Amino acid sequence: MTPRFSVWGITGLPEIAPGDDLVTLIADAVAAQTATDPGLALEAGDILVVTSKIISKSEGMQVPAADREKAIAADTVRVVAERVHPGGTFRIVETRQGLVMAAAGIDMSNVPEGVALRLPADPDASARALCAGLRTRLGVDIGIVITDTIGRAWRVGQTDMAIGAAGVQLTDDLRGANDANGRPLHVTQAVVVDEIAGAADLVKGKTTGIPVAVVRGLGRFVRDLDAPGARTLTRTGDDDMFRFGSAEAYRLGYEAAMAEIKSKNKQRQD
Repeated sequence: MTPRFSVWGITGLPEIAPGDDLVTLIADAVAAQTATDPGLALEAGDILVVTSKIISKSEGMQVPAADREKAIAADTVRVVAERVHPGGTFRIVETRQGLVMAAAGIDMSNVPEGVALRLPADPDASARALCAGLRTRLGVDIGIVITDTIGRAWRVGQTDMAIGAAGVQLTDDLRGANDANGRPLHVTQAVVVDEIAGAADLVKGKTTGIPVAVVRGLGRFVRDLDAPGARTLTRTGDDDMFRFGSAEAYRLGYEAAMAEIKSKNKQRQD
């Protein structure tokens, strides 16, 4: 059989407001699409890819745009790198969700004027609740991937990645298998949820008003609701080889060296 999968957007969702029931809104939108095209009815093994913005909107994560800097500070665990420019200071930070993103992922696109939007407080918990609700409502086992847009340190532009997941296998671990030429693979782990996130964004986009997509044909990656969430993909501690930006690493090294010199000088004086 020829390997293939398909992706399409779920249309007809309204502007999301705090307290909106996403399970009902998504299920109703799917039903409306199915009325005109029965092939779009959700099936077991389908994966719904949901932009984090509608999760945040429904969970009331809006803040006044004037308070954006305060919100960034509140959601920042660690500053990874920063650069001053004419418009202010650009910061790459680690968020309380464990993500490394510009401005803690707090965005003002696709929101009303004068509003900034924080990330969901716990994207994996949001994914589990949505997945459980839709599985019950629709009667089929589907997976959920919650996405946000992120830049890459050595690549131009941005892409979508998974910040929350439920009922989905996160990676395809090929370590110990052989490649097509019979050579053993030692480090290869395909991050399936990020690949799904990027594929789905090709039909969701940033300007179409389509915040949810369906990916069909990857049912082998759909799992039980207690499968690990996307936060487990974060590199931490010794596994994080790029913990600081170059300027920050230099500053920390300089400060450590100066502290050591001061300590030695004090010992000599004593």
